[in-house]
Amino acid sequence: MTEIQGPPQAPVGLSIVVPVYRGAATVGALVAALSALRPEGGLEIILVNDGSPDNSGDVCRALLPTATVPLTYIEHARNFGEHNAVMTGLRHARGAYVITMDDDLQNPPEEVVKLYDHARLGGWDVVYTRYAKKEHEGWRNLGSRFANGVADMLLDKPKGLYLSSFRCMSALAVRQVTHYRGPYPYVDGLLMQVTQRLDSIEVKHLPRAEGRSNYTLKRLVLLWLNLATNFSVLPLRLAIVAGVAMGILGILGALLVIVEALIGATPSGWASMMTVTLLIAGVQFLILGVLGEYVGRAFLSANGKPQGVVREVRGPAARDATVPTAPDYARSQAAE
Repeated sequence: MTEIQGPPQAPVGLSIVVPVYRGAATVGALVAALSALRPEGGLEIILVNDGSPDNSGDVCRALLPTATVPLTYIEHARNFGEHNAVMTGLRHARGAYVITMDDDLQNPPEEVVKLYDHARLGGWDVVYTRYAKKEHEGWRNLGSRFANGVADMLLDKPKGLYLSSFRCMSALAVRQVTHYRGPYPYVDGLLMQVTQRLDSIEVKHLPRAEGRSNYTLKRLVLLWLNLATNFSVLPLRLAIVAGVAMGILGILGALLVIVEALIGATPSGWASMMTVTLLIAGVQFLILGVLGEYVGRAFLSANGKPQGVVREVRGPAARDATVPTAPDYARSQAAE
């Protein structure tokens, strides 16, 4: 009888991936708090400096010699975005489970073990966190609700499941997600394509310790575009519906003009014609914009726009790196 082999034993029980951007004032305290945790199987911390303009890189490097747990530092050659940084961190993670969290201390480190144990003991592939009260600014909370409402329509996810950046994933989910090499990753969209073993737990959410949120309105819009155009064709179908609706309105308008002419009334003139013309032109340009967004992203992906370029890797996970460093990337480009 052939013995069924299970998944390979992970070097550590838990990997914690932290994308760092303008986090010089908080990342040291975060690493210290995480290092004090004692999860089952041990832990490692992976810091991904996503082209931060402050001295976050120097702060992270200074933590390496004194780290009491395995600590890996990864530096992107430029700013690629939070989800791109998370993808780079996931490729270097070695744990049986991986938790992603922000560097701003709004997610209490003491909630990490609670999240990890819930996923591990419950056999879940992905566990998200939800908050009784979010301590973001008002416009950020509105943006999050809007993004989750859009995700309900576009993604194959349980209705009402809150998608947060503080999440725990099994090694199985991480391996499948990191197969994606496109330049516009949306981690939650990729997870929805991988597994249906999803759950959520409630955790605390604290006010931001330092500075302001790194998410601007522009960054949120780009994130929504990643969600809409990378994981669904619903915008294209809505464009078809808009075209059909305008066609029906055009037919009704033509019938109205014919009826007015038959009863001897003077058909509506310049004002109504210009209104209809501008309305139709607006819908046409909207449809062209949606098509252009899809085509443009496909063009950039086909031309090799990188998901992330790693300049430097330091720490235990460096020898297991699956993402090329900058010199490796340059050599591969030259070979092509």
